[in-house]
Amino acid sequence: MIDICLFGAGLIGSVHAGNLARHPKARLRYIVDPRPEAAQRIAAQTGAKIVDTETALSDPTIKAVMIASATKTHADLAMAAAAKGKAIFCEKPIDLDIGRTDQCLAAIEKAGAMFQIGFNRRFDPSFRALKQRLDAGEIGSVEQVIITSRDPEAETEEALAGGGGVFREMTIHDFDMARNLLGEEPVELFATGSCLVLPYYAKHGDYDTAMFVLRTASGRQCHINNSVRAVYGYDQRIEVHGSNGMLRAGNRMPTSVEAFGSEAVSRDKPLYFFVERYMDSYYAELDHFIECVLANKKPDVGASDGRKAMILCEAALASAKSGRFEPIKF
Repeated sequence: MIDICLFGAGLIGSVHAGNLARHPKARLRYIVDPRPEAAQRIAAQTGAKIVDTETALSDPTIKAVMIASATKTHADLAMAAAAKGKAIFCEKPIDLDIGRTDQCLAAIEKAGAMFQIGFNRRFDPSFRALKQRLDAGEIGSVEQVIITSRDPEAETEEALAGGGGVFREMTIHDFDMARNLLGEEPVELFATGSCLVLPYYAKHGDYDTAMFVLRTASGRQCHINNSVRAVYGYDQRIEVHGSNGMLRAGNRMPTSVEAFGSEAVSRDKPLYFFVERYMDSYYAELDHFIECVLANKKPDVGASDGRKAMILCEAALASAKSGRFEPIKF
């Protein structure tokens, strides 16, 4: 049984808290959040104690921390936890600045702390099965990867202003999946962005609609398309085309029931948002983290994966402004 402290009592923090509460090898001991009401809600549901950062990190019985707080706090909390010898799970991104990210990762490496980044999509049962079959050679060598990722609704202007923007907060997941599936690191990237949904994205210098093309040294290609508006639900699909065939993982629906009538054939719309769509993956990534802590082994998705995805985000922002392919230098 591992005693864990959770930083952050927002939506994703609540998801992690619920999974910790039902995991047989973990116990949520502490919750840290500057908002008393949010912290109290999770404490009431899980039995965790509300404490401050210093109390949590100074407790030697706390073996691991889960950082699900505001992005601007990630690096400081990760470095503080590493200095205290805690294993670290951190939601993406580590930081919005590459220099600050490198400073954090250097501190973690110096402390010898275990670190897992929250790229939960790698743990989705369908995406993971696709990756396993790809690695087994089922479709030969990879030639093209196509990733569709569209949110059902835009975030509020307040959330947009306080975050890292669509590329750093949304596309970062797709960049990680692209790296995971291409089998080779991308060497150049082209991005184009538009504001077609809500004017405040343009006001904040951001995009609500975007497309990306990544290319590896051998010529493998990946196309990613993003939108913050999909009126039919959370659109999450992956297709990998290879020399011997294709693998595809589609959307998840509430049920698999289909209706056949004289006018049309219909089925359920996709699950509405990430909490429902990726419920299994959030538990699976937590389970992987706990097993790594218990076995003292390196997680499958680590600090370098978080850093490389952020480098792709920065290249995408530069490309969207320049209108040119940008070289990738990891």
